[in-house]
Amino acid sequence: MRDLSNLHTFRLPAQCFDFVEITHTDDLTTLQPREPWYLLGEGSNTAFIEDFQGTIIHNALKGIQVDELPEFFRVTVAGGENWHALVSELRSKDINGLENLALIPGSVGAAPVQNIGAYGVEVSQFIELVTAWDVEKRHWAYFTPSDCEFEYRDSIFKQTPGRWFITEVSFLLPKKWQPVTHYAPLNELSAPVTAQAVFDKVIETRQRKLPDPAVTPNAGSFFKNPVVSIEHLKALEAKLPGLVSYPVSDSSVKLAAGWLIDKLGLKSLSVGDVGVNPQQALVLINSGQAQGSDLVALAQEIQDRVYDVTGVTLEPEVRLVGAHGLIDL
Repeated sequence: MRDLSNLHTFRLPAQCFDFVEITHTDDLTTLQPREPWYLLGEGSNTAFIEDFQGTIIHNALKGIQVDELPEFFRVTVAGGENWHALVSELRSKDINGLENLALIPGSVGAAPVQNIGAYGVEVSQFIELVTAWDVEKRHWAYFTPSDCEFEYRDSIFKQTPGRWFITEVSFLLPKKWQPVTHYAPLNELSAPVTAQAVFDKVIETRQRKLPDPAVTPNAGSFFKNPVVSIEHLKALEAKLPGLVSYPVSDSSVKLAAGWLIDKLGLKSLSVGDVGVNPQQALVLINSGQAQGSDLVALAQEIQDRVYDVTGVTLEPEVRLVGAHGLIDL
């Protein structure tokens, strides 16, 4: 058995039956994991609810290559590299585009799985190619952006968990850079806006609003921002004045899940040592010796109370892993 408490940022007590660390792509061609298995990067979007009765396959692949093209920089990165370290290194090289995604915890290999995004930018905008090993059918696969089936916090990799071990992600970052600043607080930056200014503001904002997982165990934003129809929005606005929403299409909008949790007075909720973060209601925190059952119970209570008032079902963004794999609330 292998202790998992330090391999996921919520730091719940859990173990796994077997553990395999992938440090070279050749390791994958001989891989024969005990079923069930779970693919793990830095554990920043995973919470192990109980002991896992199979194999954890940990992505420890390293390497970054930058190639200059006439109109782009092609950046090819191994899946086990730290995401924020990549963004910081590119910023130091004056290669721009990812600065809105600074300080997002996790690995590069996890970025396309969740289609990570922040402040008006999603990683799918820059992905050229994803290379992955098919753990089930034991062959290499190469995914263009359309192959990835990217949606809001979703992809083919998330839809088929455990199948694709992402070894490498290739990004195309345009040399003709334009800032994306329509989300607060980036819209407060003084013109002319530089990539460094965006980078610094994103980091300052995230550090102010979100707890550091190294200090206070958490898995970042626990719930997705729900998408509802315009008609549903209008009904909610009559009930909840000041409701925060963002347009998605002509017929739908995205609601701020954290605002809903806060507005409904749920910041004081806790179960055992799991509670709602007082600075950002979208984040659930481990304040001590939390158990997986505490996290599940609190998340379900938040879901129930939000649904009772709004008719909106909050879906977890964090992947919850039970004894035999992913579980639903």
